[in-house]
Amino acid sequence: MDAFGVLDEVLNDYESFVKGFLDIKDEQIRAKVEGEIDDGLLWPEPWLALNPAFEPGGSVGELVERGVLHPQAQEIFRIKADDDAIGREVTFHRHQSDAFEIANRGESYVLTTGTGSGKSMSYIVPIVDRVLREGSGKGVRAIVVYPMNALANSQRSELEKFLGTANQR
Repeated sequence: MDAFGVLDEVLNDYESFVKGFLDIKDEQIRAKVEGEIDDGLLWPEPWLALNPAFEPGGSVGELVERGVLHPQAQEIFRIKADDDAIGREVTFHRHQSDAFEIANRGESYVLTTGTGSGKSMSYIVPIVDRVLREGSGKGVRAIVVYPMNALANSQRSELEKFLGTANQR
């Protein structure tokens, strides 16, 4: 797929659409409006951004070996495919493994990083790890607050991917 070719096509179609509604009688005003359209006033130049490559923080197995995560985490945090019930273990970014180590020491932390960089897992994994270490017990073990229902539902689905819908560990 030629992304820039598609962009040009869409912009040309949009320009034709906009110009189709213009019927400016005054020559000076028409020239000004057409000049602004030709200069791209109605649409910005494309903006490209690359996601940074985050520093690796180790696999679940490596974090288990270092005592950062409970051994059972190795069974839980795996990426599974339809044809592979066992799956492969999750590999984390450095900012995530740093957060796990801080949580493991019982300290608080705030994590700020870009979209799609694993913030939610940085909070979910320590919660699961603590339940694995201490048992589920009775009562509330954690409260997770999200600003929007859509985000809460998305994170619930992410958690169910690892724990399953009926898993009561």
